[in-house]
Amino acid sequence: MTLKTFAACLLLSIAQLAFAADAQWILQQGTLTYHASHRLHETEGVSHDAHGKGICQAGRCDFTITVPIKSFDSGNSERDSHMMRVTRGDQFPTVTVRTHLPESATTSATVQADLEIQFAGQTAQYKQVPFQLVTQGKQIRITGTIPATLADFKIEPPSLLTMKVKNDIPVRVDLTWTPQ
Repeated sequence: MTLKTFAACLLLSIAQLAFAADAQWILQQGTLTYHASHRLHETEGVSHDAHGKGICQAGRCDFTITVPIKSFDSGNSERDSHMMRVTRGDQFPTVTVRTHLPESATTSATVQADLEIQFAGQTAQYKQVPFQLVTQGKQIRITGTIPATLADFKIEPPSLLTMKVKNDIPVRVDLTWTPQ
């Protein structure tokens, strides 16, 4: 067995142990970044205020992540204020992401997740979204991009100089989970 093969087997074994039965997880660190495109510029809004927990039992892991809408920062307070209005952030102040994974999902460096996202008073489903899973000691880091669109949440694309923002608003996710 080569050193590379041994290291890969070791990482997979650690990941499988980490998601063992009746494990509870806390989101140690989470960053979500949305990307919006307009003919005149590109914009990203970043939040480091994600909170979450996960529970694994009976071969299934359930994870919930919440992020306050007002925590997203695009570097322009006027744009952020407008985003709050467009997404009805006062009425629906958080984004909530839920997923249910089989424990067996941890046997690969890529996890295919079915997601349910509540945002702006609407719920959207995303099937088989690929996320990269890396074990770092006892922590598990998950990264990937959710292929969200404004239409998924019945949000009218805002416009600048009569030109609308593109419908696609992909959301990059970077989450570090720690066993409780």
